[in-house]
Amino acid sequence: MLKDLLYTGIGAAVVLKERVEAEVKKLQDEGKIKTDDAKSFLDSIEAKGKEEEQRIKEQFKSALKEVIDELGVATKADLEKLKEDLK
Repeated sequence: MLKDLLYTGIGAAVVLKERVEAEVKKLQDEGKIKTDDAKSFLDSIEAKGKEEEQRIKEQFKSALKEVIDELGVATKADLEKLKEDLK
């Protein structure tokens, strides 16, 4: 289910990106926007998308760590410490 949600989000982002690029190209072809302005706009959107991706990844990591802590699941670090203690 989580994988499906992830794929859906990625798919939606790709479709949205393609539509925005098509609309910007249309405006550029009609002379309503300059080439430099179009490139700047698309670069700005891409940068914001990358920032949002990083923010979402951090939130996901935080939520996953919280769930692991609540469930009491041993982490890799816990297992390594146990190995060292048993030596």
